[in-house]
Amino acid sequence: MNAIAQAIDALNEAFGRLIAPLIAIITLIVLFDITSRFVFGRPSDWAFDVTKMLFGAHFMLMAAYGLRHHVHVEVDVLKRLLSRKKQALLELVGYVVFFVPFIWMLLKYGWLFFERAFSRGETTYGMMSIPVYPIKGVIVLAAALLLLQAIAIVLRAILQLCEETPA
Repeated sequence: MNAIAQAIDALNEAFGRLIAPLIAIITLIVLFDITSRFVFGRPSDWAFDVTKMLFGAHFMLMAAYGLRHHVHVEVDVLKRLLSRKKQALLELVGYVVFFVPFIWMLLKYGWLFFERAFSRGETTYGMMSIPVYPIKGVIVLAAALLLLQAIAIVLRAILQLCEETPA
């Protein structure tokens, strides 16, 4: 079980490191748009839509990386007072009862959202019609990565519960 959790961690670590530099690309696009506005007197027709989509993709795709590194908000006030096994039990119950069903719904409805946009050829409403199905597909990918990371956390909690206590 630990090998599975480590493999999931490695996947989300690699994916997070791959996606993190996207923020630099977003910054360059914004700088280009600002420059074209002030130097040429006209902003681009596409930069706003593209940066909005890229920032959304960056935010969603970094969520599993953040979960892997425990940067999300947790209720640690009471959890710190518990033993390691009780912490593992609380984590197990929390993820199985709340987190996994939410992510499963995000996967299910995110897929329907993506599928509808793809089948209709949905685009943005600006002067440049940019397809929106790729960004809607990011919702599904991000949910899948989050679900995998939740599985890794649950597996570690199970291992913690099964660990022998020294006598």
